[in-house]
Amino acid sequence: MRRFEPDRAELLVFTYKAGLLSSIAHDLRIRVTRFWIEADSEAPSVRAEMDADSLHVETAMRNGRAHSGLDEKDKREIEGNIRNDVLDTRRHPKIRFTSTRVERIGDGWRVEGDLELGGATRPIRLRAAAEGDLLVIEHTLHQPDWGIRPYRAALGTLRVQADVKVRVSLRRSAL
Repeated sequence: MRRFEPDRAELLVFTYKAGLLSSIAHDLRIRVTRFWIEADSEAPSVRAEMDADSLHVETAMRNGRAHSGLDEKDKREIEGNIRNDVLDTRRHPKIRFTSTRVERIGDGWRVEGDLELGGATRPIRLRAAAEGDLLVIEHTLHQPDWGIRPYRAALGTLRVQADVKVRVSLRRSAL
């Protein structure tokens, strides 16, 4: 059993702007700062837990690249919106994943399991692929599938798309 925490793994969430006023908004790269992932390759299984209030806005994005469009005050305000308006972290402080099936595919893995997010649990299928010295999972989550209403402001003219991308990177040398 291998355990990964932020010193040996990275967990990022990417959000994308939408709406009539999207030209004044930002796509975001958000880092989860408190989490653990346990992977057992002997009896293949994966478990993970994230602190929902540990999502920190790392940077604004433009055309897939980081840019300096946000100051620290803006970042903290967005983080508050995520905690209070989107994820309701007081009621749902943890995000959890438990595999139900893990299968080796070439130099990667297919992982099926249950994701508990925002008080709802739903099955998901993931693919972990080798990227250099990393094992990477990229998965798009449709927030309404977990009963989460994507952030909206200004009567919906400024909002976050319902789909967010989650990227998990594990150091293969630590597997």
